[in-house]
Amino acid sequence: MFTGIIEEMGILKKIQHGSDSARLNIEASEVLRDVRLGDSIAVNGICLTVVHFNGRFFDVDVMAETLRKTNLEDLKPGDRVNLERALRVGDRLGGHIVSGHIDGVGVITRQQREDIAVVTDIRAPAEVMKYVVKKGSVAIDGISLTVVDCTSDSFQVSLIPHTASLTSLGYKKTGDRVNLEADIIGKYVERLLGFKKDETGPAEAGSRSRLTMDYLAENGFI
Repeated sequence: MFTGIIEEMGILKKIQHGSDSARLNIEASEVLRDVRLGDSIAVNGICLTVVHFNGRFFDVDVMAETLRKTNLEDLKPGDRVNLERALRVGDRLGGHIVSGHIDGVGVITRQQREDIAVVTDIRAPAEVMKYVVKKGSVAIDGISLTVVDCTSDSFQVSLIPHTASLTSLGYKKTGDRVNLEADIIGKYVERLLGFKKDETGPAEAGSRSRLTMDYLAENGFI
């Protein structure tokens, strides 16, 4: 698990392509301070496993499914990537709970400066938008951000100078693709709403639920 608070930007130094896979070689410093073989590091929001490292670089393997469902295929040597080590028990949760499992890829459709901030519009697929709510959380290339507003097929976030300068999102332009992960809480609520409990035993998949949005609101869940 991760928090969406980026520790540093690494530099992609090399990509080795297999028939349906890839190995990324990434230059970094902060995330290598206590790294061990097999550790998880989020690279642009994707939870990947360290398969080799030294004092300046680490390697991760990317399988075909990950290449298909993320923007990693857009990367080229020299590109910046957002890096975050896995959350340790007892750490501050400065962002929100991020699993490192990408739900879809969005496209930046507009960037507009408003005083110190850069307001960014992102068009997203339906499988992401159904979980996006105004003032809720979303991870963009692994960055925990607050949704300013949303429509049926897009949402808006605002970048302060700190976020823009310390993450790759500050270097993106209109038309670029970004990895998106929706807030996991919404996924659990959706799953619960699809089940029903009765006196005879556990819930059955596909049955109509007595758990409603009104019930969740009345009891402080939303």
